Amino acid sequence: MADVAWWWIAALGSFSGAVWLALAKPVHWAQVMSARAARGHPAPVLRCLGWLALAAALAACLRADAPTMAVLVWVMLLVPAALAVAMVLAWRPAILRCWGAAVCLRPGSSRR
Repeated sequence: MADVAWWWIAALGSFSGAVWLALAKPVHWAQVMSARAARGHPAPVLRCLGWLALAAALAACLRADAPTMAVLVWVMLLVPAALAVAMVLAWRPAILRCWGAAVCLRPGSSRR
């Protein structure tokens, strides 16, 4: 049963990574963070978070299963995660605002 939890963590990591990599694009950042878009676009931070989340998803897959199966499942998780992000960006981009807000509220950021 613990393996199932690792798969869910991997799915969440894949989705979060896809969201942060999408928000690293200025167009998607402005689309999601409409009022806050003028404050600046933290693209390097978003890219770093995106790749770290994808690496964490891979680590969770490796924890849950043998390496050959884990890599296969990780790649298979990337497809629905990217598709879900694309659909949410097209349909209701405000749903992804909490991922962008997490970057805006990081320590050291100015909130004016």
